[in-house]
Amino acid sequence: MNGAESLVHTLLAAGVDTCFANPGTSEMHFVAALDRIPGMRCVLALQENTVTGAADGYARMTDRPAATLLHCGPGLANGLANLHNGRRAGTHIVNCVGDQATYHRPLDAPLTADTEGFARAVSSWVRSSAHAGDVGRDAAAAVQAAQTEGGGIATLILPSDTCWDEGGVVGAPLPRPTPAALDPHAVQQAAQALRSGAPSLLLLGGRALREEALALAAAICAATGARMLAQTSNGRMQRGAGRHRIERVPYAVDAAVAELSDLSHLVLVGSVRPVGFFAYPGKPSRMEPDTCATHVLSRPQQDPLAALRALAESLGAAPVPVPATARPAPATGAVTSEAVAQTLAALLPDDAIVVDESVSFGRAFSAHSQGAARHDWLQLTGGAIGDGLPLATGAAIACPGRRVVTLQADGSGMYTLQALWTQARERLDVTTVILANRKYQILLGEYRNVGANPGRTAMDMMDLGNPDLDWISLAKGMGVEGARAASMEQLNDLLSQANARPGPFLIELAC
Repeated sequence: MNGAESLVHTLLAAGVDTCFANPGTSEMHFVAALDRIPGMRCVLALQENTVTGAADGYARMTDRPAATLLHCGPGLANGLANLHNGRRAGTHIVNCVGDQATYHRPLDAPLTADTEGFARAVSSWVRSSAHAGDVGRDAAAAVQAAQTEGGGIATLILPSDTCWDEGGVVGAPLPRPTPAALDPHAVQQAAQALRSGAPSLLLLGGRALREEALALAAAICAATGARMLAQTSNGRMQRGAGRHRIERVPYAVDAAVAELSDLSHLVLVGSVRPVGFFAYPGKPSRMEPDTCATHVLSRPQQDPLAALRALAESLGAAPVPVPATARPAPATGAVTSEAVAQTLAALLPDDAIVVDESVSFGRAFSAHSQGAARHDWLQLTGGAIGDGLPLATGAAIACPGRRVVTLQADGSGMYTLQALWTQARERLDVTTVILANRKYQILLGEYRNVGANPGRTAMDMMDLGNPDLDWISLAKGMGVEGARAASMEQLNDLLSQANARPGPFLIELAC
């Protein structure tokens, strides 16, 4: 058995059975092993940022890691942006990165790079195997590290001779890491703060945004008069009919500061203190008042569900019913953010997955689509644009039988449009709505936020309409059928048709 074969056997034994790949020469023995050893689903992507983003989407929906297969340091570097997003989402990924043979690396061949350095920027665990006999053991350790509560991105670097040399040994699966223990004193402090009657907020993140945790948080709020909000950006939220409603901390600094201005107590549940996405002249970086006391009920590395159970028990909080919410009718007339959200709430299939990289146009989507059927909502988490199409690809691989609806801004979609090809190749049930405003709209707002007035040169750098992007032609070139909509009536018809048919479909919505 060579090192590559021990790698595949170890991954499968540890429960990793899906690999998103863009391989190169250094990984050919791994590719050959995948060919010989049954059990691993291999999904080809045309660019590494699609590989890493798809692995992120898969992990968000399964709560277990997929593997990636990347080619040397530059290949890993191409995928760093969506690994950054994955790290911010608290996701689970095992990167398998080929490298120069151990004896070839000192010769500084063209693809030689500081692969370990690239990996450390986005990984919680990095190791380079030295011998074929180490690969299985290292792979088992990588899977274990990737399953850490709150997320773990593990990067295993594989010099090519460690893959082709004989002497591979299958690594025994290692236990999933136990979440860090809760602090009973933290539960008592949070309960005391909430009993005070002073304005208080539960700020939820991570797995605290799943159905059972939301029900506990709603009960705590009903018992104490506290409010609950989600972080601005979240890896996965469970929403819709039968689930307790939760809004997010606003993105815009002024709105966030106003939302939190009355707080005396902030209780963090699997979340971190809210900060502005960027610094702005004359505006605060922290969103809560300086006089607000912060209480950490559970860190992202701890079990938020157990923390909420303990807090609810301490407060004697009883379950509260979910308020009934009528599903709206599809919107008509002009295309607006609110109208698109209304149509989405009306037409979203049961148990769908919504991938949201709508950026500026979609600010109203979350609040206005709470009345939809039960669904999961995945967001851009790290701010590195270009994760919407890959996230949808990975989520569809993870959850066959569930429709994925992607709300994708046109500018950021261009970063990883190759994901459409993978959706066509794998015949994935994904409806992509391209929000085509022909500009980097968010940058116009950010330009104003820093106190500048854009002139001709600045406006030209934010303009995507010279020439127009033709998303229908782009999709067709990737093997995905598409159509345009310029009104809500057209969007309603196309969205209904797309969600009812198998395979991928793209709608270019003029907005």
